[in-house]
Amino acid sequence: MPKKLLKRFFPSPEQIKANKSLRFLSPLFAKPNLWHLNRRSVARAFLVGLFAAFVPIPFQMVLAALIAFYANANVPISVGMVWLTNPITIPPIYYATYKFGTWILNTPPRDFHIEISLDWVLNELGAVWEPLLVGCITSGVLLGVAGYFLIHLFWRLHVLDNWKKRALRPKKPRKTAVDPAAH
Repeated sequence: MPKKLLKRFFPSPEQIKANKSLRFLSPLFAKPNLWHLNRRSVARAFLVGLFAAFVPIPFQMVLAALIAFYANANVPISVGMVWLTNPITIPPIYYATYKFGTWILNTPPRDFHIEISLDWVLNELGAVWEPLLVGCITSGVLLGVAGYFLIHLFWRLHVLDNWKKRALRPKKPRKTAVDPAAH
């Protein structure tokens, strides 16, 4: 994974500390791995972020940040991965996870329509919550683990590619110090 590319998109700890509204996050700066871009912290961040993205609760970013803190994962990437599920992608993702949950539980899917109302939450959600939750959690775990291993693989391939490019570069002759007494 190219560190320079990732560093462009994420704030540094100093930038966050300078922001008055984010000073409450100061305990996060005690663990440097939460901000460093290395293979382990980024892979853990993908695992945490993808898992949290599929948990059907509000404030998924808070969940991702808390898990990242305890898992020693990169916090900005963990929180950013949560935006995989956003207002545009939530309906198809949650419908797919609901269907996946009915398949796992071996129950027939119900016909339902979604309304943004308290009545719908109290009546309809009660009938579909179990397959939805099972599908979401299972999808989050599977995609998080897949993301973890894919980041390790891509990072390794990127490093190997850099090594090959470095080996193919013509070597510059070393400048040696001229001894004035030798002349």
